Amino acid sequence: MFRPLSLFVGTRYTRAKRRNHYISFISLTSMIGLALGVLAMIVVLSVMNGFQKEMSSRILGMVPHATLAADKPLDDWQAVAAEAMRNKQVTGAAPFAELEGMFSYKGAMQPVQINGIDPEQEQKVSIIGQHMVQGRLEDLKAGEFGVVIGEITARRFRLSVGDKLTLIVPEASDSAAGITPRMLRLSVVGVFKVGAELDGSLALINIADASSMLRAEPGQVQSVRIALKDLYQAPQVAAAIVEQLGAGYSANDWTRSQGSLFSAMKMEKTMIGLLLLLIIAVAAFNIIATLIMVVADKRADIAILRTLGATPGQIMAVFMVQGTVIGSIGTLIGGALGVLVALNVSAWVAWLERVSGMHIFSSDLYFINSLPSDVQATDVVLICGAALLMSFLATLYPAWRAAGTQPAEALRYE
Repeated sequence: MFRPLSLFVGTRYTRAKRRNHYISFISLTSMIGLALGVLAMIVVLSVMNGFQKEMSSRILGMVPHATLAADKPLDDWQAVAAEAMRNKQVTGAAPFAELEGMFSYKGAMQPVQINGIDPEQEQKVSIIGQHMVQGRLEDLKAGEFGVVIGEITARRFRLSVGDKLTLIVPEASDSAAGITPRMLRLSVVGVFKVGAELDGSLALINIADASSMLRAEPGQVQSVRIALKDLYQAPQVAAAIVEQLGAGYSANDWTRSQGSLFSAMKMEKTMIGLLLLLIIAVAAFNIIATLIMVVADKRADIAILRTLGATPGQIMAVFMVQGTVIGSIGTLIGGALGVLVALNVSAWVAWLERVSGMHIFSSDLYFINSLPSDVQATDVVLICGAALLMSFLATLYPAWRAAGTQPAEALRYE
């Protein structure tokens, strides 16, 4: 079968046992270094994707994807919910109220965000029902002023179901101070744990109790909370629904309250990816060193090829092929091993914990108790593509040096 001269000689140089075993060793280490760099990048970025996905599912499963409100409390929230459900991106809608205050218990204070919810509708827009560790969400009865608190709050105040604590809510008044605190005695009816900061900053009460605290009329609600299929489309979807509802309505979405957190996580992933890319760059520099030594070792072969009619372009292509083959093999091995490790790292860490008896990710210290991993094809393609590109660029200078070899000079002492 016909093969171009450059491809034939380049692949032959790669397979051949060289007289200089040191060059072979450097070539092997370049290939191993490239494979390790690709493997490390795939595993680390997959773990970071897993952390981001876990945090997204927990935090964004608790906070509203978007809320729809009017200039005044809503008398008929069902009509607003029905209009929102007409959008194909919306998967659920429920009444919602939000206020901020302080918990007080035996002299200890803690700031808290109170969400007023309808226990029967909340499962359509939140994952809270799946993370109850004490009590039930349905125990939030209207008029009984029950509260569901997070596990961190319960642990801080040493509370359990049936205990009572005081909620202090600021209220504007005509007094000289301008603000008058309102105090309300609440009874703990449940405790949730999602494994995030919300366990210590969020509490839930019945929507009717929240409306009464906001001085709304019976049956009125502050806003409507919606859940979306693609939560990253929240700003666009919320704006489209408000446009359909008409004047007097406004929308808020999670990117305003939690967007900074996920922007920071995204930037962290980008910066770590760039730092790990340096490992691949070091391996690419090793390819440069390998090819320079190969060119010096093969000066006589290059001169003979030139005298037989090979052009400088063909000589250059020979060493570009050799370096690209080294880079391709290293990238493929690293890519395959990286995907394999990333897919099984969670199981391996769990096995290590069982064997050693140590908890690497203790739920008492971390928001998660396992090492998540999410392999994304886009990351794998970008990493392997970057490795192949750097491997190819690393061949240019040594190949150019080889193409400039003068046959007479190279054969003078042969």
